[in-house]
Amino acid sequence: MYRTDSEKAEEFIHDGEIGETLAYAASRRNDAGLVGELLDKAAEGRGLTHREAAVLLECDRPELTERIFALARDIKRRFYGNRIVMFAPLYLSNHCVNGCVYCPYHAKNRTIPRRKLTQEEIRREVTALQDMGHKRLAVEAGEHPVLNPIEYILESIGTIYSIHHRNGAIRRVNVNIAATTVENYRLLHDAGIGTYILFEETYRRKAYEALHPTGPKSNWAYHTEAMDRAMQGGIDDVGIGALFGLTDYRYDFVGLLMHAEHLEARFGVGPHTISVPRIRPADDIDPADFPDAVTDEVFRRIVAVLRLAVPYTGMIVSTRESQRSRELVLDVGVSQLSGGSRTSVGGYAESGAQTEESAQFDISDTRTLDEVVAWLLELGYIPSFCTACYREGRTGDRFMSLVKSGRIADCCGPNALMTLREYLEDYASPRTRVLGEQAIAREVPLIPTERIRRMTAERLAEIAAGKRDFRF
Repeated sequence: MYRTDSEKAEEFIHDGEIGETLAYAASRRNDAGLVGELLDKAAEGRGLTHREAAVLLECDRPELTERIFALARDIKRRFYGNRIVMFAPLYLSNHCVNGCVYCPYHAKNRTIPRRKLTQEEIRREVTALQDMGHKRLAVEAGEHPVLNPIEYILESIGTIYSIHHRNGAIRRVNVNIAATTVENYRLLHDAGIGTYILFEETYRRKAYEALHPTGPKSNWAYHTEAMDRAMQGGIDDVGIGALFGLTDYRYDFVGLLMHAEHLEARFGVGPHTISVPRIRPADDIDPADFPDAVTDEVFRRIVAVLRLAVPYTGMIVSTRESQRSRELVLDVGVSQLSGGSRTSVGGYAESGAQTEESAQFDISDTRTLDEVVAWLLELGYIPSFCTACYREGRTGDRFMSLVKSGRIADCCGPNALMTLREYLEDYASPRTRVLGEQAIAREVPLIPTERIRRMTAERLAEIAAGKRDFRF
């Protein structure tokens, strides 16, 4: 039996309540009066309960679902504007002792090459990422107490922050590693991480235990309570998510919102981000073995209703998704996007079959970061490399109060433009630079406050002249 602090997870991820919620939603899903009331409530921008959101997720009347999508689009613009935050994952090690049946890192997989980056190899990876233009990373590592101890993660974070190459600097390191102790979360906080990210995979306990038959991760309660321990350890920006397709997506949708409600109730601040990965092909993993895999249509609806239910939360979609499916969910809720990603250990600085064989999952969107940036600009979005909130202490409840009041745009709008200008000056192709300059010229006059508009124009000119202070 692996360590568990308690069984409190069953109090906030309550199987009976989820069952009742799903039954209620199924019975009321096309009640036009109720759906209309829920959309009116969502339009106020204060969110929905898990039960209210479940009704909207189940709704399948075309005229009502179109209203859901239209409102999700409006809410996203209201809270996050047209900014899309850019990031990339950095895989440090694929050594793992767990037996997760959906992940090629599982301990019994003898076909995948195992690798752990040295600090010098991390330097090469980070330099390659900086040469693309990235400023924000999500560190990933398999769970292995001996080969990937917390000391290795902490040393790696220090190495990443220390590297300044040309005009490049990683300004925010988010961390996606296995559930750990309050003491270790305190160490991660002290190392200056941004968001601590951990996916529940599935909230259905029986399914979770079947999918995680061996290893420390098999302890559902310990894993589910990880965010409580992280926040007790001082990390006030946490990111949750479910791997949709492992079991009934409706169950995990409700569980995800119950988790967010629990964090808000206990700590006064909900999740900083919600990720929405889907089961995808990888090494010895075949999505056909998972009959609950979700379609593009269902995926889009999940994202849209999440946006209505938790309007304050950043939503992340990865390169698991194709260009087309990413475009569909960007429109109705997603606010953070990876670009130019590699899911293999050492994949940025190196190439070759063996390196690619160490990937955690297959990448559907294989475009370069510059190609993704140009695509976003063509769609009318502003790619943002901003990390100012983290660097200026606008985290946790301070960040959430700005988002919920609508004042975050005063910070994020100008900073998105300034970091885009940095990218254009340092890394962009000629075509992307033209698109970016057109976007900046379009957006600056739209900044509502005259003082901030004038300051933004001045700073944009300073960046173009080569003056930098890396505070964005």
